[in-house]
Amino acid sequence: MSVLINFKTHIDKTFPFLTKSKLLIAISGGIDSVVLTHLCHSAKLNITLAHCNFNLRGDESDADENFVVALAEHLNVEVFTQRFDTKAYATDNKCSIQMAARDLRYNWFSELAAQLQFDYILTAHHADDNLETFLINFTRGTGLEGLTGIPEINDTFVRPLLPFSSEQIKAYANANNITWREDSSNASVKYLRNKLRHQVVPILKEINPSLLQSFQTTLENLNDTADIVEESTNAVLKRAIETMNEHFITFKISEFRKVNNPKAYMFEVFKSFGFTEWNDMVALLDAETGKQIRSNTHRLVKNREHLLLSPFKNNNTPEEISISKTEIQKETPFGVLYFEAVDAILKPEQHTIYVDKDKLKYPLVLRKKQEGDVFYPLGMTGKKKLSKYFKDEKLSLLDKENTWLLCSENTIVWVVGKRADERFKVTKSTKQILKIQKR
Repeated sequence: MSVLINFKTHIDKTFPFLTKSKLLIAISGGIDSVVLTHLCHSAKLNITLAHCNFNLRGDESDADENFVVALAEHLNVEVFTQRFDTKAYATDNKCSIQMAARDLRYNWFSELAAQLQFDYILTAHHADDNLETFLINFTRGTGLEGLTGIPEINDTFVRPLLPFSSEQIKAYANANNITWREDSSNASVKYLRNKLRHQVVPILKEINPSLLQSFQTTLENLNDTADIVEESTNAVLKRAIETMNEHFITFKISEFRKVNNPKAYMFEVFKSFGFTEWNDMVALLDAETGKQIRSNTHRLVKNREHLLLSPFKNNNTPEEISISKTEIQKETPFGVLYFEAVDAILKPEQHTIYVDKDKLKYPLVLRKKQEGDVFYPLGMTGKKKLSKYFKDEKLSLLDKENTWLLCSENTIVWVVGKRADERFKVTKSTKQILKIQKR
């Protein structure tokens, strides 16, 4: 059975929605993306081409672009091209040329699809690419997720050539007199993928001529196992998550202690947040309160019988926010503060206080806790260190860091959302009542 018939059958069975969709094909000019274009065109799919010129190979890169434009004209389909200064992007973003090219092309494809309302973006990854990706992840060290292969569908990206080998793709190209561009950099073994492609995979295929078929069976088994792992992890996660808010997620430590292998479950739960030191993660279960582990993007903090997961703060958050006397509302990192003159005190609420406006000195200031802060908790007769108040209230490290103070001339008026200060309370002699509310 020909590759074209197999391709059409695969589309009808696995991706029937593509036949009624507006499709963008990522085309380099190489054999894989060119064959994908011809197959889609022969299958009468609604396609448009998109080509990236990364300006990495001089005249060769320009020749690739010209080839793609000519192919589009030959097939009578629309084509978009984009040129990038890939080296400058890599330098500015401190990443490899390969990563820079990847980021640039995927970002551009997504922008193009969004702007021109393409339903899906097709890429020409095939069975050999899948095997190479598996081997790359395997050699670098990975979890089960890294061994389950390239997904056929990932959001708007679809990879309809995954069941086909590079040998089948080349045979189809030769049988149909299809021309393509050879990327000279593909012959270099300085890149890991090329080294595996040219030096390792041929030996594996020599050992097992049915390697790709055997590998596909392995992938199917691994994906079945991954489904079981995901189901089990979700069950533990459902029991473990106690609360979620804009600042952090709270996990019950007891739920991780109940399972036979806490390390395995913690890996599955927290791997997407950039953590890598899994023995330290397990040790956190029995660590003292305040102990924490950091990744590049998140931190996990031990707080009594809980773990608190939070992203690192946005560096753009101001240290202080000034509030003038005329402002009736103020945008803050935690929401909006509303200021309203009222005639009487209504039922007290956690996020609302009433103060004697004449006792306030403007501008008011919102800030975080400072060393030595004290206040007079409403309803009490003495002062209290803010640090002692936080401890008595059993606030976690993250709760403390996310608590703001409303101050008048550096005197605390309100531990926002928690406790007002006695010195600003409304009394019988109060002439102006100010209602302050957090929403």
